[in-house]
Amino acid sequence: MSDRLDMAVVDAMHGALRRELRHIADVTARSDPDPRQVLRTSTGWELFKRALRAHHSAEDDALWPALRRALRGRPYDLTRLEAIEAEHATLAALVTAIDDALTCSAPVPATGPDLFGVLTGSLVTGLAGHLGHEEDAVFPLVQVVLSEEQWAHFGRTHAERIGPHAELLVPWLLDGADERAATAVLARLPEPARRAYGERWRPAYAALDRWSAPLARA
Repeated sequence: MSDRLDMAVVDAMHGALRRELRHIADVTARSDPDPRQVLRTSTGWELFKRALRAHHSAEDDALWPALRRALRGRPYDLTRLEAIEAEHATLAALVTAIDDALTCSAPVPATGPDLFGVLTGSLVTGLAGHLGHEEDAVFPLVQVVLSEEQWAHFGRTHAERIGPHAELLVPWLLDGADERAATAVLARLPEPARRAYGERWRPAYAALDRWSAPLARA
């Protein structure tokens, strides 16, 4: 893929989402502790949902409309974009269904399919596939047909969606990110936020046990 547009922030987000999918798969593959209780109370599940909502809403509002306009007269490429948008809706419904299942007090069935397990498995495989679809089919188009200003608008929107939870989502995003991605993300922060990241946000995040400690709902 060409580097005409800097994809470092998107690369970091996709890497972070894949990292959390591995945690979700690991948690839900065990029966002890109860995976429903872990997701119901964990910091990790809440951060994952906040990040996914921020990322997908920025794409829905600031990236896909610009791309759709640029792809007029290219029905095959528009069909691929429509498929990606449909995946967003499916993934959002899965997250909602999982949250609904977490409020259910019914015991896990001893035999037959476990709805919670089916839902979380579908989320893990569905989101992993979706990220690959974006990277293989859509972002190459972004590099070719979007202007730098259109891409910058998406970047600003993405930062705005992360902003309300920046003290948690910025270190979450950079957990395990390579130097290029970390530099790109931090460069987009105002100086006070960069200073807060180094002095407070990153140490506080490092102290979290994301997949057992609760996080207050926003």
